[in-house]
Amino acid sequence: MIRLTRLSHAALVLNSDLIEHIDVTPDTVITLTTGQILRVRETAEEVVERIVDFRRRIFAVPEEPAVPVQLPEELD
Repeated sequence: MIRLTRLSHAALVLNSDLIEHIDVTPDTVITLTTGQILRVRETAEEVVERIVDFRRRIFAVPEEPAVPVQLPEELD
């Protein structure tokens, strides 16, 4: 999900998986797979950056724990 702003200055949270394509006219026009068209204040480059940042956060590999985790010893 990415945060965008409609031309009317209304905030919008968009599921970026639904984006079919982005057109650059004087406005940034986003067409969704549902056929819905959104006009936003952000540039196409900003929209793409937000999508990339979102996906990096979602698919990031977790960092190693700061403290080593000790597993229980085998039971005899």
